[in-house]
Amino acid sequence: MTGRGLSVDVRGLGLAYRGRTVLSGVDLHLEPGESVCLVGPNGAGKSSLLRCLTRLVDPTAGSIALDGRPLRDIERAALARTISVVPGQVELPFSMRVEEVVGLGRIPHEHPLSGPDTSDHQAVDAAIRRVGIDGLRGRDVQELSMGERQLVLVAMAVAQSGRMIVLDEPTVHLDLRHQVEVLSLLARLSADGVTVLAVLHDLPLAAHFFSRLVLLDSGRVVADGPPSEVLAPARIRDVYGVDPRFVPALA
Repeated sequence: MTGRGLSVDVRGLGLAYRGRTVLSGVDLHLEPGESVCLVGPNGAGKSSLLRCLTRLVDPTAGSIALDGRPLRDIERAALARTISVVPGQVELPFSMRVEEVVGLGRIPHEHPLSGPDTSDHQAVDAAIRRVGIDGLRGRDVQELSMGERQLVLVAMAVAQSGRMIVLDEPTVHLDLRHQVEVLSLLARLSADGVTVLAVLHDLPLAAHFFSRLVLLDSGRVVADGPPSEVLAPARIRDVYGVDPRFVPALA
């Protein structure tokens, strides 16, 4: 998962579900290889923005362009080879070994008739090593803890080898050590040139691992910049409705 990252240009993005506005007038630009974290309270529109970027839903207003090309003009198969995704909550209903789940990330690259080749197997092995889950090889994912499953999903996205990786709460269910390991991995991917866009609720971790935060509230971008500015005490109070002293790492 190396090479030139993807540029993203979101302009005036709007999204509504059943008459309820979820996103309104969202502008966001990511340079190739940039690492950005979306923060904000529940219902702010963070996950909805990711869904628009990955074409799980179509916006009702505005535009999205990848490397200057309208998202709507990119075939879904090509998009799957370009953007790797780590979803939030995922059910794994079937009995599958860890390496088989990680191998699902290679489907966009596989030949439709011959299936996975040597390069696909090598990408799966490399992803497992990079995420540090060698010890889970051969295990049934249904027998894993929620945190271990999350690491497997991260490895699946790494195996997908996109020029951009999009993550919705990648540290959910992880203990502190694994949270730090995953976020450190994202920093290394960004250093390798991969564009990173993640959603996090843990503000201290977001502030530590990302030099740029985008704060959403009620479907709008209310701040975009360095953590010290975006998470200023007055803004924490206004957006989250809590005393900033309850977030000691930001006080």
